Amino acid sequence: MTLVSEFVRPSLTLSLSALQAHSLLGPCPLYLHNSRPQLKLGLGIIANAHHSQVRRLDAYLDRLPVLSEEPSEDGIPEADEHGFAVANAFSAPRLDLLLHIIQSLGTTSSSQPLLPAWRIRSLLTSSGIPAASNVVVREAHDDDSKSPYENEIEWLLVSKATIQLHGVILNTLLDQIIPLSDGIWYWDDVLGSYSYSSLYAVQTSPLRLWAWSHDVYTASKLRIRAGSLQHAPGELVDSTATGLSQQWKQFYGIVQDSIRERSFANIQRRVLSPVAFCRAEARRKQNHLKKLREITASGLGVLMDEGLQFGPDDDKAELQDHHDLKGVVERSVALMDMVLKEVSSLDVNIGDFEDKVFAGVEEDPELSVHLEDSTATDRPAILARRLLNIMDKTLPEHLTAMRTLAKDNGRPATLVRYWLPAAIGLLSSTTILRILVHRKADIMNWFVDFGATVRDFWFNWVVQPTEKIVSTIRHDKTSEIAIMSRDSLKADRESLERMVVDFALDKPHYATEAGSSLNDVQVAEIRGKVAEGDVTPVLRAFEKDLRSPFMGTLRGDLVRSLLIQVQKTKVDLEVAMTGIDSLLKSQELVFGFVGLTPGVLVSYSILRYLRGVFGGRTGQRQTRKAGKAVRILRNIDRILSEARPTETNLLSYKDHGLLLCEVHVLRNLVDKLMPRGVAREFLEDLGDLSNMKGIQLQTRALERIRWAYARWLK
Repeated sequence: MTLVSEFVRPSLTLSLSALQAHSLLGPCPLYLHNSRPQLKLGLGIIANAHHSQVRRLDAYLDRLPVLSEEPSEDGIPEADEHGFAVANAFSAPRLDLLLHIIQSLGTTSSSQPLLPAWRIRSLLTSSGIPAASNVVVREAHDDDSKSPYENEIEWLLVSKATIQLHGVILNTLLDQIIPLSDGIWYWDDVLGSYSYSSLYAVQTSPLRLWAWSHDVYTASKLRIRAGSLQHAPGELVDSTATGLSQQWKQFYGIVQDSIRERSFANIQRRVLSPVAFCRAEARRKQNHLKKLREITASGLGVLMDEGLQFGPDDDKAELQDHHDLKGVVERSVALMDMVLKEVSSLDVNIGDFEDKVFAGVEEDPELSVHLEDSTATDRPAILARRLLNIMDKTLPEHLTAMRTLAKDNGRPATLVRYWLPAAIGLLSSTTILRILVHRKADIMNWFVDFGATVRDFWFNWVVQPTEKIVSTIRHDKTSEIAIMSRDSLKADRESLERMVVDFALDKPHYATEAGSSLNDVQVAEIRGKVAEGDVTPVLRAFEKDLRSPFMGTLRGDLVRSLLIQVQKTKVDLEVAMTGIDSLLKSQELVFGFVGLTPGVLVSYSILRYLRGVFGGRTGQRQTRKAGKAVRILRNIDRILSEARPTETNLLSYKDHGLLLCEVHVLRNLVDKLMPRGVAREFLEDLGDLSNMKGIQLQTRALERIRWAYARWLK
C-alpha cells in the first residue's frame, strides 16, 4: 500500500479506503468519490436551465465509477497485484495530463459553469485523444496496448467535454430564439396599421427598385448575348455600319422586352397595390420567423429532454441500459449534431423535424453499435473527432444559416428604415447652415440672454430667498419685515399728548366743569387719557365751535381742535400699522418660505425633466420592466393553456423550449425588480414552473407567482 499511496496522483481525488478495499478484499470498481450518487439526475431545471443542467451532470460524472480494474493475462483479476497496476497506470505523464484537462473541463464556478467553445476545443485538442489511434505509444510503458485505466480516463474527459458543448449549444439556441420575438412584434406593428404598412412600403421602395432593375439588367444582358451568338461576324459588321441610332433602337427594344417579360412574370405586383404587396411580404416574413422560432424551440426542448439522459433513477434512462453511460454520451453527441443540422430548415413542420432528428440519431453510422470494425479503445477518439467537427463545422454553419434567416426575414436594417429622414436632413442641410450663418449674432444673443435669465432666476428666486430665511432664523436685524419705523408711533403719541395738554391748560373750562386752572394731578390724568385715545377737551371745543363754523374759525378754536384731531387720526393709524407690523414679524419665516417656494418648484421641475431626458428615468424603467414581466407571465400562461400534453402529461418539446425561453427572460429581470430575499423565493417558484413534473403543477406554480409577487409586478 505504500507504493499505491506514493504513485496515485492527488488530482484523482481517489479515497484511500477505496484503494484498500480494492487491493485487500478483491476487485471492485474505483470511484472518483466514495460512493455512487443516490439522487435522481433528471433534467428538471431551474430558471437558468442549461447552467443548472451542466452543473448537475458534471457533478454526477464526478461520482461515477470511471476506473475499471485491470484484468490479468488469463482474464481473472488478481487482487494482490491490482494496487500495483493502479500505481503503474497513474504514474504515466499522459494520464497526469488527461486528469488536469478533466479538472479544467469541470464546473468550478456556479455563476459561470460553461466554458466557451474555443476553450473546449483547445482542451480537447491538447489531450491528444482526437489524433489517437488503436495503439498509443507512451514513454512510460513498454507494451503498445492502451491500459483500461487510460481508456476510462479518456471516456471521462470526452464525457465532460460533451456536457460543456451541450451547454454551449443550449445557450446558442436560447440566444437565437429570444431575438426572433422582436422581429415578430415588428411585423405585427407593420400589419396592424395601414399607416405603418405605407411607411414600410416607402422605406423598402429603393430595395424593390434595385431588385427590379437588376432583374431587367440580367434579362437584357442574356438577350443581348443570345442575339450576338446568332449573328455571323459579317452581319455584325453590317449592323455596325447601319449607324449608332439603329443599335440604340435595338438596345431599347431588348430592354422593353425584358421589362414586359418581368411585368408578366410578376403579375401579382400589378394586381396588388404597393402597400398591399408589402403587407403580403410582411405577413410571409412573419410566418417564417414564427416557424423558425417554433422549430428552434423544439430543438431546444429535444436537447433538454433527450440529451445526456443518464442517471441511476432516471425514468428515461431505464428504457435503455442506464449503466452504459458511454452509449448515452454517443447518442447525445449524435443528437446535438442532428439538431444543429436540421433546426434551421423551414421546409418541414414540427412533427417531421422531430421524427427526422430521432431517425437520424438511430441510423447514425458513427455510433458504436453500427461500427463493427472498431474496438472499445477507439470510441473516445471517434467521439472526440466528432465533437471537434461539431465545433469547427456544424456549429458555425448553423450560426451562419440562422443569421441569414433572421436577416432575410427580420426587420429591415437601420439604413433602410431611416434613409428617408436622413435624405431629407442631408438635402436641407445647406439651407439650415445658411440660416445659422446669417442669424449667428441673433443666436448668440439668444444663448447669452438665456444664460443671463437662468442666472438671475437662480440668484433672485432661489439664492436670495434662502439667505433671507437663514437670516430670519438667526434673528438678523437686517432681515426684519417692517411697515413703519420703530420710533415713529412713540414720537407722534408724545406730540399728541403735548397738544392736548397745552389745549387743556389754555382752555381749562373744556377740561373741567368748574373751569378753574389745572393742577398736576389733573394734567397727569389728561395725559393718561390721551395715551388711551381719549381727547375729550378737544372734542368739546370742536363741538362748540362747530355750531357757528365761521365765527369758530375766526374767533374760536375750531382750527386748532381740528388739527389736533388730525394728529389723533395719525396716531390711530400708526397704532393699527403697528399691529399689522407685529403680525408680519410673527410670520416672517412663513413668508420667507413662501417667497422661496416658486423658485424651488421651478428648479425641481426643470431638473426632473432634464434628468428624464438624459437617461435618469429610473422609475419609468422600473415600470417598464414590471410591465415586461407581466407580459412574459401572460406568454407563459398561453403556452401552458394551449399546450398539447403527451401521454405522460408533460409538455411537448416545442412548448418546453418556448417555456424555457420565457423563463430565461423573466429570470434576468428578477434582480432589478425585487429585493434579494424575495428574488431567491421567486427563483424557487420559477424552478417549479419550469420543472417537467406535469402541466397541472406548472399551472399552480404560475398562479402562485402571480399572487405572491403581484406587489413587484405592478
